[in-house]
Amino acid sequence: MAVKISLNRAVARWSIRRPWTAVGLWLAFVAGCLAIGAFVPARTATALETGVGEASRAAVMLRDAGLTAGATESVLITARDGVLDLGLARTAAAAASGRMSGLAEVAQVGVPITADDGSAVLLPVVMSGDPDTAADRLAPLRAATTGVAAQFPALRIEQAGTASLTEGLAALSAGDLGRAEVISLPVTLLILLVVFGALLAAGVPVLLGLSAVAASLGLSALVSHLLPATGTTSAMVLLMGMAVGVDYSLFYVKRYREERARSHGHTDAVTVAVETSGHSVLVSGIAVIVAMLGLFLVRDATFSSLAANSALVVVVAMLGSMTVLPALLAGLGRAMDRPRIPVLWRLATSTRTPWFWPAVLRPSLRRPLLTLTVVVLGLLAVAAPALDMTLRAPDLGALPRAVPEVATLHRITAAFPDDRAAHQIVVAADPARAGAVEQRLRALDGAGVIRTSADRSVQELTLTTAAEAGTPAARRQVTELRRRLPETLHGLDATWAVGGETATDMDYAANLDRALPWVAGFILIATSAVIIVAFRSLVLAVVTTISNLLSAGAAFGVITLIFQTIGGGYVVSFIPLFAFAVLSGLSMDYHVFVLTRMRELVAEGLPARAAVARGITESAGTVTGAAVVMVSVFSIFILGHGIEFKQLGVGLSTAILIDALVIRALVLPAALTLCGRWTWWPSRAATRTAPARDVATVSAALVSPPL
Repeated sequence: MAVKISLNRAVARWSIRRPWTAVGLWLAFVAGCLAIGAFVPARTATALETGVGEASRAAVMLRDAGLTAGATESVLITARDGVLDLGLARTAAAAASGRMSGLAEVAQVGVPITADDGSAVLLPVVMSGDPDTAADRLAPLRAATTGVAAQFPALRIEQAGTASLTEGLAALSAGDLGRAEVISLPVTLLILLVVFGALLAAGVPVLLGLSAVAASLGLSALVSHLLPATGTTSAMVLLMGMAVGVDYSLFYVKRYREERARSHGHTDAVTVAVETSGHSVLVSGIAVIVAMLGLFLVRDATFSSLAANSALVVVVAMLGSMTVLPALLAGLGRAMDRPRIPVLWRLATSTRTPWFWPAVLRPSLRRPLLTLTVVVLGLLAVAAPALDMTLRAPDLGALPRAVPEVATLHRITAAFPDDRAAHQIVVAADPARAGAVEQRLRALDGAGVIRTSADRSVQELTLTTAAEAGTPAARRQVTELRRRLPETLHGLDATWAVGGETATDMDYAANLDRALPWVAGFILIATSAVIIVAFRSLVLAVVTTISNLLSAGAAFGVITLIFQTIGGGYVVSFIPLFAFAVLSGLSMDYHVFVLTRMRELVAEGLPARAAVARGITESAGTVTGAAVVMVSVFSIFILGHGIEFKQLGVGLSTAILIDALVIRALVLPAALTLCGRWTWWPSRAATRTAPARDVATVSAALVSPPL
């Protein structure tokens, strides 16, 4: 860690000596990354790549055997008003069939189906080509549907299916992302104006965050060829990039202004900001990266993509904080405080002794054990609803009706209710044994439909059962089929897998259950290791681990309470695991910043209790500002349409608020007050003294605390 910090200092000092060269190089770097994104097409993960478990193996076996079914679209014909004219509806279906049959994008047009109550007619259409890219070939089908609708104005004729739903959800997600960008920028700038009271000082963090996001989005195109992107990759880069990029800049600029207010010269103030806030940024950035890398243990393409791109944007933001940020501080100097916003400037530069934070800290410092007990019990009570958390993958009911295809699918489901579970049994064996394989499969259920590959090496049995898809009864059927297959196919030297919708959901949930303890354990151990290396303290590592668990648990309790207990729904299955990784990393921003300030004060000779009080009080304004920025970024996702983004926004916003206002203001000071001088054990930082706060003292306290 000392080597990395020395490198950080060397790079930052070079940037301070050549500020405008550093700014120019940063702009060139961002432009180069954007050019990469423009010329290198990103690769999106296919459905097979995002699958896990035995159901995914079944899908791969079908693909390799040429048995993958094409994407299915449906043309729904209903009355605009009153009772449906079935004769007219069937005529419209025939017209749609005629138009669709002549399209190269269509492999097969089915027979029109009439609803039992006569309220609708449905025309199934199977698309040709790869189902994963079917959305790119929808235009001719949509044109045909629109043309038929124009012929029959008395009927409501609409199209929906796998491909059109994918396209509609992607368009809605892109709209939500654009709205988040439009809203987050002015909100973040407004918050920073309140914090700094000057336009340029507030604008620099926003520009660094934006440039980090822009560069990372460009580089993510390259990353996608190693780890294919998913529909949430861009949103995650924006969320993480703005959060950490703005926070890192906020730490630097606030510390620079504080040191200048202490009558340090301009260059010395920038240097101290590098030595202190630069150290905090480096340590917290590494913690975020290792926390996100823990998601690779899930062994899921979606998690891997999110982990890689989140780590990427943090690396870029750290690089900016090491180079262009010190350069801007050095180059702009006092111009950073221009133009000043009159009222906000007086508030931001007020030298009056704050009363709020000393009052908040008083219980933790005077009665640390009582305060710690009460607050921890309170957080556990908030976390209690999470014990009954129900995890599920989003179903049709959770999809946003703002997408026209979702509304159409709801009408299709209402007119043609068929929620029966269909299980796929896929068997690969020597073609000479195809007859024996089929006979054994028939023994499982004679009513199933069997398809055989052209070379007779792979066979698929589709069993449609009376159980509803996704229900406990359907899951028991999958379990029973997987139990029986080894015995059923014994002696045929065959490989097999059971797939289908229910099996896919089961395997996805089982994989998350398997990964959860490994990912959580890795993240806790890795972030603790970062604290140990950075601060040479086992005690702080333990306090960090407990603090992270408390804030994450409380956030999960709030998610469960809002979306499940009160809302009557469920929690999307990937939210707890992903949110825990993000929170464990991002909470280190405040944690490291506060601990760094405390260690400086201890190194100056302050007693442990006084160092805790002053460390938190002096850093409270910065921590609060950074927390408000993060919450504003995360909470914007609550306004999105996807249930997973709403839950992620609520969870992350709640956890950041709890972490900044409860953990840092009550739990941390109470715990460290109880620990006293043992806080830094086994480091001897508590025995260090220094006559004054200067660059040399700060550097010695941060870079090489002796053991």
